[in-house]
Amino acid sequence: MIKIKQKTLQDLEFDRVRIQLSEFCVTDIGHQKALDLKPFHQKTDLLTEIKLTEEYKSSEFEEKPIPNHGFEAITEEVKLLQIEGSKLELLGFRRLNSISQTTNTHLLFFKKFQELYPQLYKKASEIEYTEAVVNKIKSIINRFGEIRDDASPQLQRLRREINFTRGKLSSSFSKALAKYNSYGYLSDIKESLVDNVRVLAVPAMHKRKVKGSMLGSSKSGNIIYIQPEETHAAERDLGNLMYEEKEEINKILKELTEFIRPFAELFLDYQDYLSAIDVIAAKIKYAELYDGLLPKVSDQKEIYIKDAYHPLLLINHNKNNKKTYSQDISLNEDQQIIVISGPNAGGKSITLKTVGLLQVMYQSAMPIPVHEYSRMSIFDKVLTDIGDNQSIENHLSTYSYRLKNMRKFIKTCDAKTMFLIDEFGTGTDPELGGALAETFLEVFHEKGAYGIITTHYANLKTMANENPAIVNANMMFDNNSLEPIFKLKLGEAGSSFTFEVAQKNGIPYSIINRSKKKVERGKIRFDKSIAKLQQERSQLTKTKHKLETAATQADDEQKKLDEKNARIQQKLESYQELYDSNQRLISMGEKVNSISQQYFNNKDRKQLISHFLKLVEKENSKRIRLSKQEEKKKNQADKKVKKEVEEKVEHIRTKKKKEKEISEKDGTQKQQKAAIYEGDSVRIINGRAVGTIEKFEKDKAIVNYGMFTTSVSPAELELVKRGPHGTSKK
Repeated sequence: MIKIKQKTLQDLEFDRVRIQLSEFCVTDIGHQKALDLKPFHQKTDLLTEIKLTEEYKSSEFEEKPIPNHGFEAITEEVKLLQIEGSKLELLGFRRLNSISQTTNTHLLFFKKFQELYPQLYKKASEIEYTEAVVNKIKSIINRFGEIRDDASPQLQRLRREINFTRGKLSSSFSKALAKYNSYGYLSDIKESLVDNVRVLAVPAMHKRKVKGSMLGSSKSGNIIYIQPEETHAAERDLGNLMYEEKEEINKILKELTEFIRPFAELFLDYQDYLSAIDVIAAKIKYAELYDGLLPKVSDQKEIYIKDAYHPLLLINHNKNNKKTYSQDISLNEDQQIIVISGPNAGGKSITLKTVGLLQVMYQSAMPIPVHEYSRMSIFDKVLTDIGDNQSIENHLSTYSYRLKNMRKFIKTCDAKTMFLIDEFGTGTDPELGGALAETFLEVFHEKGAYGIITTHYANLKTMANENPAIVNANMMFDNNSLEPIFKLKLGEAGSSFTFEVAQKNGIPYSIINRSKKKVERGKIRFDKSIAKLQQERSQLTKTKHKLETAATQADDEQKKLDEKNARIQQKLESYQELYDSNQRLISMGEKVNSISQQYFNNKDRKQLISHFLKLVEKENSKRIRLSKQEEKKKNQADKKVKKEVEEKVEHIRTKKKKEKEISEKDGTQKQQKAAIYEGDSVRIINGRAVGTIEKFEKDKAIVNYGMFTTSVSPAELELVKRGPHGTSKK
């Protein structure tokens, strides 16, 4: 059986967690249950509640959300139902109807989706499903919370007569109003209401002229309120009918109360079920403040929490945009006890409380702020000794109180116990107290208990080094700034930095030096060695971080280079394909030119067609048959490459042209353009195609490119090769 004492919950500030949790409940009963939340006493109940919470959280990722669970408390209504002869009022029936409908909706929902929510379905199926209550109340009370006209035949008859009598009353009053108004006996306001009765507003001077009953007057006494005698009979009949209606309603409500009285216990089940769901839903909402989750329950006796935060500290820091440091802590058979040392205000107590608070929260089936790979065990006892527990009432010193606590710890702790002790062994002579603390620690270890202690005692640090199941740890400290880093480091004891911190806080060096002389030389050397190890560890950590950063940057650069090389290789392949394609087209052009030349000489059409067909068949034999979709993709890819090449060539031409213009402007590379003649080989400036000048016509040069001829301005041409018989100079 699990039994965690209230003192442990107080030491770990679990009360604050419960108060914050209760704020997320939507029902009064759920709110109170959250305030009373405690770790579960039975492991089976805890495991069931963990599964319920996990299933409820999983509903966030489902298309069909879990129905609303809100309700108004019905405790008073159930108490009345348990009293024979009692009668509930309309409001009570509305509450009972509402909670019945809400619960029935839940029962039907989880029955329909039992494969998604097996544990929630199991919990819901423990409640009896019945529509008798809802149907009966609906037959009596409408959706506005009023008694239905057809709740009984008698009530239906009475309400018909009431409506008829009200019409009669209104008609008779209207007649009296019209009559006395025509006589000029009424004031400007003409009528009013007195005790819910319509009356005529008559000036005092005319009060004896209006027949009826005086029911009151204005504050000044100038206006008298008179009920005309024409309405007396109808008013009397209406009063009688209203009384009979009230009696009939009481009779109906008594009968309805008797009908639902046997369901009193079921209503309590409804309330208990919905308030339990309310607490589960509140746990999920509360966990969103610190990104909490429910880690795996380990089959072995161990605690492995990764990236663990103190939830209260994390919530507070998140509100104030402050950084919170996570901790990685592990307890198992090989690492049974952790001894945390280091300077004051370095985070030792917070680390201790973090482990304890996460444990009691987990054993209350609450999500906790840890990494999803974390694992938790369930302990029967969690023992704590945290803070200065001096008792003035019992005349106990801190050390006496702690000794009494140690006596309880030794008596009750076993292999299923977790203990958390802050400033272990303090409060008396360091040597004697340290020796006693060392013995206590040996007993805890022998009993197989798991735990964490914080201490400044050197003998406990030494003991942790000598015992493999007891591990030293320190809260890391910046040796240069003498500021805490709030990060736990396992495997090393921590220096208290007593003299260093004193020096930082302005204590003169002469006093510090005198103090050092009063301490045993070996102790100072031991503390110095620890401090030096911590400093070296800090430097190694920084160096490691720098190397990891540099390696990451190098990997990123290499990836970028690989991607760039791949892109360049792809472009080169595309350009090569384009070049090969163009070369093939040039070769075809030369062959076509040769065939054309033969036809030009012999005018043999059959030979021309034969040569063309052979050429086409030869080229087609090299082609690969593609589908329309593949051919379309290939054409698009070719167009893209051609466009890219043309853009680059155009860019190069533009650049060369600008360079040439600048060069000519500066006069650095001025050259006389060579004259061109008929028969010379020429090309367009910066062009690649070479042709021969056939003749000059109208300031234009006719250039023959073999397959075609074109006329170009001579200024746009440049000499490639001088012809054998150039004559007409241009």
